[in-house]
Amino acid sequence: MSDRITIKKRSPLRGEDGNKVISIRIKEDLLGQLDALATQSNRSRNEVINLLLRDAVTRAEIEE
Repeated sequence: MSDRITIKKRSPLRGEDGNKVISIRIKEDLLGQLDALATQSNRSRNEVINLLLRDAVTRAEIEE
């Protein structure tokens, strides 16, 4: 299993998708990295964050 996460390029689509709106605080450098991924993949920042979070949630484990 690779540690890399692949984000495929696609044409930008807009519209209501039924997601909930949340607010988070992140460091400026991380925001820059997210924006770079969004630009390179022709996706919105929101789409990139959702793709990354969806993958990270499946890999996460709670340490006791």
